[in-house]
Amino acid sequence: MTTNWAAFTTAEPDLAHTVEKRFGAFTHHILATVRKDGSPRTSGLEVRFLSGELWLGMLPGSLKALDLRRDSRFALQSNPGEGTGMGGGDVRISGRAIEVDDGETKAGYVEEVEPPEPFHLFRAELTEVVRTYVEDDTYLVVQVWTPGAPLRTIKRT
Repeated sequence: MTTNWAAFTTAEPDLAHTVEKRFGAFTHHILATVRKDGSPRTSGLEVRFLSGELWLGMLPGSLKALDLRRDSRFALQSNPGEGTGMGGGDVRISGRAIEVDDGETKAGYVEEVEPPEPFHLFRAELTEVVRTYVEDDTYLVVQVWTPGAPLRTIKRT
């Protein structure tokens, strides 16, 4: 089961706000894709939250784009920032990347983002959103959201 960013925001507005804030704190993040041989590939990536969607834009012919065309599964890790503070926690989004070829949709993206052209554009369908953070210097807190299920919060000492 998957869902788009708007549906996630409706289901868990506080967590969605935190996730957007974490991704907005830095420009570059880490995308994991699946190579032809099944092994993971990690690459740097910029992301955008626009019009109720999470967008992944890539240079033409990039290996990460070719990976996603072959196997749409991905994991996206927010940039943890400098040092070990992790302001707002560690955030990861998993899902499937759907390539967008629709000219009108791509034109709207270009108008907002002004990416170098040509480019690949993928819309994220979410399968999981995870936030991990430290509370009161005592607890490791893990929040896990999946489509159709309530937010789970796990605390460990």
